Amino acid sequence: MSKYHQKDSEIYYDDTDIPKNKLSLTNSEELHEIEASLLEDGYELFISELDQNTIFNEDYFISLHRRTFESLYDWAGLYRTEDMFKGDSVFCVGRAVKAESKKIFERIKGENYFKEFDTISKAEFAKKLALIKSDIITLHPFYELNGRITRLFFDLIVIYNGYQPIDYSNYTPDDYINASIDCVKYADETFMEKIILDGLIKQ
Repeated sequence: MSKYHQKDSEIYYDDTDIPKNKLSLTNSEELHEIEASLLEDGYELFISELDQNTIFNEDYFISLHRRTFESLYDWAGLYRTEDMFKGDSVFCVGRAVKAESKKIFERIKGENYFKEFDTISKAEFAKKLALIKSDIITLHPFYELNGRITRLFFDLIVIYNGYQPIDYSNYTPDDYINASIDCVKYADETFMEKIILDGLIKQ
């Protein structure tokens, strides 16, 4: 069984966890380097586009994935329909992704798309962000690159509200993975909230 998917998935090359791509690359290290470069370019582009008209809704979230990775993947910006898991952590079932995403972004809408949070305390801001981030991590809406796009989405939100991109350097990659596992397996965003809180720095 491969990393994130069933072995008969049409998204991946047979018997691998390497997603089919427009460059026909089958070397995971080379593919990761290209993904990292595209993400870096995406950060520059989306930060430059931030203004009062930016709405952090579902269309915007999807556009981050599509616009960042469409040069590499045909499925960029498309919600998955397959069930996915990692280890013993099971993400939202594929058939429910669209409906559950609508619910999450309705809650974001209820928070006025996180556009008026430059005046609340950092602790309260981190708590609100962690609740929604936990839901999106559990949703795992795309076939791949969920973590990177989710971090980009929340970085753009905090930048809009006068913070620097969230600084994760106080924690190891394993810490972040464990916090994400807590979100998925136990619906517990406590650790993720702490990571976000410690990484919020005013510009």
